[in-house]
Amino acid sequence: MEKLSLSDAPPHGGQAVAPLQVRGAPQPPPQLPPQMFTTAAQLLDFTDKKLMIVLRDGRKLIGVLRSWDQFANLVLQSTTERIFATKTIGADPHETTQGLYADVFHGIFLVRGENVLMLGEIDLDKDDDAPAGYEVAELEVVKKLAEERKSVEKTKEKTRLKKLAKIGFEGENLGEIAL
Repeated sequence: MEKLSLSDAPPHGGQAVAPLQVRGAPQPPPQLPPQMFTTAAQLLDFTDKKLMIVLRDGRKLIGVLRSWDQFANLVLQSTTERIFATKTIGADPHETTQGLYADVFHGIFLVRGENVLMLGEIDLDKDDDAPAGYEVAELEVVKKLAEERKSVEKTKEKTRLKKLAKIGFEGENLGEIAL
């Protein structure tokens, strides 16, 4: 990430305006250039646009950003949660897989800012197209496949953490207490 200062020129050929120098007059505080906004203020450009938001738990939400605050808490309208899964075709696990997805409608949705991993604007010209490599499937089928994949990944992670614990590394979840 580049380090910026107040004296840097605005990006993309923007014109910097030199402050007026008047003797004895107090100088106003310098204005921050637009590239300095790395806070929730950048969400202003995304207001009233259709976004896809990836949450920390892996869920993907699609909706229109209607409001936000200084903590990047988001209010989405017409929100759908898109669930992705893959299905192996054939008996051999090394054979091809087919990508499936399904949408669950949620309506108005409030997202706490600290749970947002990534967000981006959706190209409305391609909005009706299926994601590349995926096709629409029934919700129950996609949910079942996604849960199976999640449970397999969870067991792999537990095995990995146990192996790391044996050689002296402590993981985040090794201190869990089983009741």
